[in-house]
Amino acid sequence: MAQNYYQKEIETMPREEMKKLQSEKLVKQVKHVYENVPYYKKLMDEKGVTPDDIKSIDDLHKLPFLSKADLRDAYPYGLLAKPLDECVRIQSTSGTTGRRVVAFYTQHDIDLWEDCCARAIIATGSSNKDVCQVAYGYGLFTGGAGLNGGSHKVGCLTLPMSSGNTERQIQFMMDLNATILCCTPSYAAYLAESLKEQGYTPDKIPLKAGIFGAEPWTEEMRHGIEEALGIKAYDIYGLTETTGPGVAFECSEQTGMHVNEDHFYAEIIDPDTGEVLPEGSKGELVFTSLDKEAFPLLRYRTRDICVLTRKECSCGRTLVKMAKPMGRTDDMLIIRGVNVFPSQIETVLLNEGYQPNYQIVVDRVKNTDTFEVNVEMTPEKFTDKIGEIIAMEKSLANAMKTMLGINPTVHLVAPKAIARSEGKAVRVIDKRKLI
Repeated sequence: MAQNYYQKEIETMPREEMKKLQSEKLVKQVKHVYENVPYYKKLMDEKGVTPDDIKSIDDLHKLPFLSKADLRDAYPYGLLAKPLDECVRIQSTSGTTGRRVVAFYTQHDIDLWEDCCARAIIATGSSNKDVCQVAYGYGLFTGGAGLNGGSHKVGCLTLPMSSGNTERQIQFMMDLNATILCCTPSYAAYLAESLKEQGYTPDKIPLKAGIFGAEPWTEEMRHGIEEALGIKAYDIYGLTETTGPGVAFECSEQTGMHVNEDHFYAEIIDPDTGEVLPEGSKGELVFTSLDKEAFPLLRYRTRDICVLTRKECSCGRTLVKMAKPMGRTDDMLIIRGVNVFPSQIETVLLNEGYQPNYQIVVDRVKNTDTFEVNVEMTPEKFTDKIGEIIAMEKSLANAMKTMLGINPTVHLVAPKAIARSEGKAVRVIDKRKLI
């Protein structure tokens, strides 16, 4: 079967050639950062390492890590590696606590970022004959800007919808025959729900592919979206800190996301010790930007937990694959000493026939954690009979206890009772004072 590539020579590059390219870029990048970023030079000096110590990608482990705390401490210009008059844009995280993370871009940085997003679009089997509806937020958030630029690089007719205004989303989708949908998975699920309410069956929806990211989602949720919209749903990964969406993307095999490793070198480390772990190990994902000019991060700790593999892929790409993140070390909830990830809750709900419309509420009463999960009943499961509701709540709580090893209190609520998200879904409300 013929495969589609945006930059075939890179995407199918033999391993040794890729390693040589990465080594050349890393040596140059470390020198660039050491000479232009005093904040990182200080970290390197404290660790006793200089650019002369970095001769290939094999020496990467000698460099110090960067964390989100470093980015906040260095805000706004402390990690800038290019003069401001060479920078053409900033993007920022959507975080709401502490100082925001601001990333800078030269035009060259933007061109490379858009190439990465173009690779993701082409990997879905799309081309310049497609209509790409970008329903990620625009503005400081990287989602809209990245996929918008990637769509232009491919040559798609681009609908820069941004998030929200669902009625308009559906109108343009149907009137202009959009074939690719780019948004968060939770908003894709909401669009599917809204389309169904308006009487559209999957065979009447023009979409053929979806590129979804910016929040955790499970395989069960993927299958639900695919069935509801009549599409194939592809994962995409990125961070504002490294560039935005397009750091890694899924191909038709859907067994992980190919890392654009000519631009981003990935490591897996033990989150407690910082030790680099061998391929196939589960640990914290760390990225090094190999050729970003304005805001190059070396060994940035993402806090995402995943696995890397070089198993041969049927799509023909040789780029290393990262598994779908299994949670985040900083989003992980510790409840009564048990590690809980929201994605585990979602898996249980979908397995039990519910939709992923839920909220986890954690509190602390008399020094004991309380753990509640509010779950919407689907129209099919809706009932106003108290006995039936209690039985359903107990069944769900038992299923969650089996998954988590801890017993939550489950509250079933009416359909539409939990606010829908047009961006990142608010899954967790933690009322504990843990700091």
